[in-house]
Amino acid sequence: MTVQKQFDLENYLTTGVENIVKGAIKATLKDPKESAFMVSFAAASKKGASRRRQWADKGEHIPPFLIASITSACNLHCSGCYARSNESCVDGLPDCQLTAEQWLAIFLEARELGINFILLAGGEPFLRRDIIEAAAKVPEILFPIFTNGTMMDEAYLQLFQQCRNLVPIFSIEGDENLTDQRRGEGTYATLLTAMEQMKRRGLLFGTSVTVTTENKDVVTSPDFLSQLSRFDCKAVIYVEYVPVTEESRELAFGDEEREWFQSKLSAVREEKPEMVFISFPGDEKSSGGCLAAGRGFFHINSHGGAEPCPFSPYSDINVKETSLKEALHSRLFTFLHEQELLTADHQGGCVLFEKREQVEKLLAQ
Repeated sequence: MTVQKQFDLENYLTTGVENIVKGAIKATLKDPKESAFMVSFAAASKKGASRRRQWADKGEHIPPFLIASITSACNLHCSGCYARSNESCVDGLPDCQLTAEQWLAIFLEARELGINFILLAGGEPFLRRDIIEAAAKVPEILFPIFTNGTMMDEAYLQLFQQCRNLVPIFSIEGDENLTDQRRGEGTYATLLTAMEQMKRRGLLFGTSVTVTTENKDVVTSPDFLSQLSRFDCKAVIYVEYVPVTEESRELAFGDEEREWFQSKLSAVREEKPEMVFISFPGDEKSSGGCLAAGRGFFHINSHGGAEPCPFSPYSDINVKETSLKEALHSRLFTFLHEQELLTADHQGGCVLFEKREQVEKLLAQ
């Protein structure tokens, strides 16, 4: 009988962060300014890990990642958009969203807790230049900015050149046909122009790919990845598609596709050592369960609500009235941990999407 080795979540996350930083340093040796920043950030990352260990000694688990949806507004209407389907993404800028000053306070608290990565999302985060400029004031934190790439301009390019802790992550669906089919005609060409501008200035950037049963072969193909490599793309983040409706479940991975994808990803990492490949959420069944609700990360929406994950938009606490540390002890987060929903057996992919009726029942009490 084989005894399964206990999963060490903290070691898994800390090692993952360190490997990402080491890979970025190696990939940017030709750019002294970029390399100098990554070396500096590596030191800040170790300091952050030390702070998290100090909190752990006091019985407090602090995740190394935070996802911040800094706006609900977006300039595109992508087919199958999860944010639009749950009305967390809209046209125009609502008045009740957090200000740049409030977000800066959140970023500074995150730094003191030992959080090293804050992923800026939306909506389209480029619509909130004031918040991105606030993030630039916290160089100890790396801010990947998940953007559709259509709003890149000279002012943003200059900001990224001056503040290397801001790293655009361009959303792309594969080739021109797949990208324009989902995001609108001409989006692919605009993305390539943005990537070329980043390359010309020697700026670090990555890409985000929503992986479905329809595009999985294209987005892991040598042609697609070689094209990204030619633009000097340093990171590819694969995000498994979460169904918007029951009818769209056929686009989401099953166990067979997920096993194929993880095998393909291992091969890609060997073939493209100059790039960093991250899979989210990956196979939760074999990686110790879902990392949401503070196990590995949590989400702050544009109104300040603390949520387990962007794909589980439920909240019972708001950081406008409380601290990040207190939000990690919310009734919802505590329930998810105590009921072991995050490590519960499920079909794979997003466990909280699958268990959403239990989450909604709790919030209705």
